[in-house]
Amino acid sequence: MNIILTGDRPTGKLHLGHYVGSLKQRVELQNNGDYDQMYVMIADSQALTDNFDNPKKIRDNIKEVILDYLSVGLDPNKVNIFIQSQISELTELTFYYMNLVTVSRLKRNPTVKTEIKQKNFDKSIPVGFFCYPISQAADITAFKANIVPVGDDQLPMIEQTNEIVHSFNRIYGETLVSCKAILSENKTAQRLPGLDGNAKMSKSLNNGIYLSDSSEDVYKKVMSMYTDPNHIKIEDPGKVEGNMVFTYLDVFASDEQISKYSEFNTLNEMKNKYIEGGLGDVKIKKVLYNVLEELLIPIREKRKYYEDNMDEVYEILKIGTENARKKANQTLKEVKKAIMIDYFEN
Repeated sequence: MNIILTGDRPTGKLHLGHYVGSLKQRVELQNNGDYDQMYVMIADSQALTDNFDNPKKIRDNIKEVILDYLSVGLDPNKVNIFIQSQISELTELTFYYMNLVTVSRLKRNPTVKTEIKQKNFDKSIPVGFFCYPISQAADITAFKANIVPVGDDQLPMIEQTNEIVHSFNRIYGETLVSCKAILSENKTAQRLPGLDGNAKMSKSLNNGIYLSDSSEDVYKKVMSMYTDPNHIKIEDPGKVEGNMVFTYLDVFASDEQISKYSEFNTLNEMKNKYIEGGLGDVKIKKVLYNVLEELLIPIREKRKYYEDNMDEVYEILKIGTENARKKANQTLKEVKKAIMIDYFEN
């Protein structure tokens, strides 16, 4: 049986990096039907581990994330979309798994180490944040998920989950299911750079194009993108490497679109002309803008429908959460039986 679990932290609206890094793949997985169950989690409990002093931010962004999910094409008739904090079984599983992980092992987790530095937690690490890899293991195992679409920065989390699974099964008997990560085939899409060329597209760096951005906002952002600082005049030779416009064209544009929006037949032709000189930044940015608009216009239209029908949206969340809780509850019963703390079952 193939069961998929994936999700996002509700710390802001989702952007193009989320789309090419995970959302597009989720819709493809949903539509190819090569799975038995698919769960998509809005990870609000995890988001609270480093936003505990601003719960309103998390609450408000649950609405934004579910709207983004539905607008890109996730179908509630094919997937269960649920809110993490409403599944108390996940918290209980996390508590039992804590006995299987040492503090030194958590400290060695590369993702945790990186995020501790990013969030300036070096001297004072909240326990909830420190233990979130264990919480992720609870999320995955609760639904017996064996397929987990992630970015490459989350691979250490999958490794840690499987360590917990193996330890549990060795001590208590075969109960939990191991999982494997699947990554986007496009390496750039796994970690889409920001518009400024720095790091990856990120809410905190304010260097992204959001799925909910208006056409005017997208145009302004594309026109401000980092290109080649030495390509001052149109006739100057330009560099393609490190030029964000071409990086984004590599990810989003087909040769058919290049032919549609420019005088070139292929993206390689356009690149060669830019390298040679005689092709201006404004021209290539307009091509990218048109390519992105092809993607975003139907997303905006679908989002508008759901914004006008929020009762339907909340019903989708409620039903998805109820379905998810039933699955997690069954796993919790099996775990408690294995640990021999199912005192009143027999």
